[in-house]
Amino acid sequence: MPDPRPAAEIPLAPETLDQLRRVSTASLATLLFKRGFRNAYVQGVAPLRAGGPRMVGPAFTLRHIPAREDTDPLEAFRERDHPQRVAVETCPEGHVLVMDCRRDVSAASAGSILLTRLEVRGAAGVVTDGGVRDVEGAAELSLPVFAAGPSAPTNLTRHHAIDIDVPIGCGGVAVYPGDIVVGDGDGVMVIPRALADDIAREAVSMESYEDFVLEEVRAGRPVIGLYPLTDSENQARFETWQAARRR
Repeated sequence: MPDPRPAAEIPLAPETLDQLRRVSTASLATLLFKRGFRNAYVQGVAPLRAGGPRMVGPAFTLRHIPAREDTDPLEAFRERDHPQRVAVETCPEGHVLVMDCRRDVSAASAGSILLTRLEVRGAAGVVTDGGVRDVEGAAELSLPVFAAGPSAPTNLTRHHAIDIDVPIGCGGVAVYPGDIVVGDGDGVMVIPRALADDIAREAVSMESYEDFVLEEVRAGRPVIGLYPLTDSENQARFETWQAARRR
């Protein structure tokens, strides 16, 4: 099978990203599963700050291979075309920098200085299946950062940054440039760009129904026939509930 079409050929509806900011990754996981996508949840990453801001944006990617002594001395950071630095300076505003570190947390993929630079440049967030250093400072940023854990060693000890804005794997998930990345307290979901408009619309409706279900459960109603919705009386009650709230 061919790779997905380039992101430039798949425009998003104007409301899609805003809709995705209002829904949970749990809902997105269910909707992707309904469409046959079982592997869209980035494994092993978590937000640096519990209760921090949600993250939504198109993916801008950075791929690493294992570091080697002759290619990754400390002097490598002096190179003006070092891919890690170039990625930080070219990640488009509103995009999420997604880094493939091969799930290796033994070294950092970024620290608070580079993450601050991304925040200042207007990035929507960062996802890495490697480590992050300067975690206390990084966690204070308004920039959402999802990482596999803290790690003090510099990336040069384990990671050789090599490719920018190419298909990668992050936490076991294929990420193509322009895929839509959504993060919250439950973790990170990657939505194939071609599905994003449909998923966003359906997710808003799904979450509206789940709000109704929570109210019903708190009022003592059983979940059978309610969640999932299979009883006509529950359908009628939901429609009345929706109309009262103009949803």
